Amino acid sequence: MMNIPSTIKISLRALRGNKMRSALTMLGIIIGVGAVITMLAVGTGARQKIEEQISSMGSNLLMVLPGASTSGGARMGSGTQLTLTLADAEAVKKECSSVSTAAPILNGVAQIIFGNQNWSASIIGTTPGILEVRDWPVAAGRPFTDDDVRNASKVALVGQTVVDNLFRNVNPVGKIVRIKNIPFTVIGVLEAKGQSAIGQDQDDTLFIPVTTAQKKLFGTQFPGMIRIIMVKAKSSEDLANAEKQITELLKQRHHIGQKQEDDFTVRNLTQMMQAAEQSTHIMTLLLGSVASISLLVGGIGIMNIMLVSVTERTREIGIRMAVGAKTWDIRLQFLIEAMTLSVIGGTFGILIGISGSEILSLLAGWPTVISPASILLAFSFSGIVGVFFGFYPAYKASLLSPIDALRHE
Repeated sequence: MMNIPSTIKISLRALRGNKMRSALTMLGIIIGVGAVITMLAVGTGARQKIEEQISSMGSNLLMVLPGASTSGGARMGSGTQLTLTLADAEAVKKECSSVSTAAPILNGVAQIIFGNQNWSASIIGTTPGILEVRDWPVAAGRPFTDDDVRNASKVALVGQTVVDNLFRNVNPVGKIVRIKNIPFTVIGVLEAKGQSAIGQDQDDTLFIPVTTAQKKLFGTQFPGMIRIIMVKAKSSEDLANAEKQITELLKQRHHIGQKQEDDFTVRNLTQMMQAAEQSTHIMTLLLGSVASISLLVGGIGIMNIMLVSVTERTREIGIRMAVGAKTWDIRLQFLIEAMTLSVIGGTFGILIGISGSEILSLLAGWPTVISPASILLAFSFSGIVGVFFGFYPAYKASLLSPIDALRHE
């Protein structure tokens, strides 16, 4: 029986004899592998971006929104009727066993002035618990305290975007800024968070004690009014139970009967963000599946060329079989030719895929992540395509009768 090294040499010599045809045959595999790697890189990059945005929001999050107002029979939507209070947030934090902590929010937009510079940013009145709820550490300085909240102190924590646009090269800690002509002392700088899942700049913000926002900055329609309660459950397993406990507690506090409509809404932000991540994962699989179709097209091209090759080399096959070549020698020769086309095409396809991903990221600004798993997947698939589509031509060649093959013109 012919040994494998000799069979490989014969196969490579046959491919070199038709360089242009071999190159065109590999083109389908090159495009297919390159497309698979590029599409998976785009999908993986998008998923990773969403994961970063999810982690920047915090983990195990719930949001309690106030109720909906009705005007002329038209319901205006959640948050249009302010029904939550600072006492509600304290009760949720203390009385719900599945809740780790809770933070009230009374927010607005205002102009911040420092020296001759000014910047419009989101002003959030809250409590120290917001840093734990949002997993948001202080990069410099210190956070405000419960005493600052009780005393309605005029202190502030600033986000990185505010620092960049208002203070430039000046250390903001200890500096005085004015908001609506009220002086605030900057006591700390928040660590950079980046964009949220909806594209909002989370660093374009300034935190102050919620009582300061209520009494000195925004005012309230009634004492203790807030807009939102941000809640952090003790774990992901406690999210459903925390949601139930919050609903029951607020129903009791707001004296809502069984048949009455709630004047608040509890939303599970973690589930919403996980749903977005799952959608991106499905998109990645879809992109990879669509791109893999071009690999199948390339495989069909290989099979077509190999069938033509069998027809052209019928006499050669007859001579080899006449001098002692076995059935598997013939099959192995054509399988090796098909696999060689796939492997070489796959190698060039990897280079094309990596380059294409980098160019796409540079020109379109899309995040792309090339994982070794996607490269291995695309390369392995190209090899499988070579074996699968090369087997039939090899099988057909091995069944030729030596006498009929020698008579072939």
